[in-house]
Amino acid sequence: MDIRQITTFIEDWVPTEASVAIAGRDQYIDYVSGIHDIRIRPGQSVPSGSITDRVYRRKCRVESLIDESVFGIPYYGIGYPIEDRDRFSGALTVILPPSYSFKKQSPFSFITGKKGEIWSPIPIDQIAYIESNQKKTWFYTADGQYSTIFTLKALEQRLPISFLRIHRSYIVNISFIQQMSRDLSSNLILRLKTPDRTDLMVSQTYVHSVRRTLGF
Repeated sequence: MDIRQITTFIEDWVPTEASVAIAGRDQYIDYVSGIHDIRIRPGQSVPSGSITDRVYRRKCRVESLIDESVFGIPYYGIGYPIEDRDRFSGALTVILPPSYSFKKQSPFSFITGKKGEIWSPIPIDQIAYIESNQKKTWFYTADGQYSTIFTLKALEQRLPISFLRIHRSYIVNISFIQQMSRDLSSNLILRLKTPDRTDLMVSQTYVHSVRRTLGF
């Protein structure tokens, strides 16, 4: 696993002040320091109580403030499980300043979208899902497709808990999920209650957190 290759896929949501660590088994494999550097060394053991350790134990996305007792430097961490051929194999952790936990703003009640040449504020509960595609962000309602000036990263931080990240390119409104199933390749597929009965694939990175959140 090469952290530099992986970060190219997540650069749309990793802030510049963040450090990123990748761990496999019981130790860190690679580390790229950002402005907030907790000085992890490749080969260093994963300490108990760290975000990485919590991802290992829960096998799902973990987000929390960690005090200085773990690395000697407090940090706000967001950890993601890494899977290799459907098997849990490690964790990626985004490491941010402790103040990050206090910067989160209240959830959006609407998103203003553009359709044609018209901008309209759309109530959040009318949005079925949100997509990042070709460096643009789109959201979908019963009335069609809208573009928005916000990135998927910015929206994820301001969406209510009724929205669920299922893929690096998709966030879904849980109330619009009609059913969950497997395709011929055993990928987890969500069918939405949209006019065209949209099917979206859950990426392996998010399978455990999706199953845990939806309870199946």
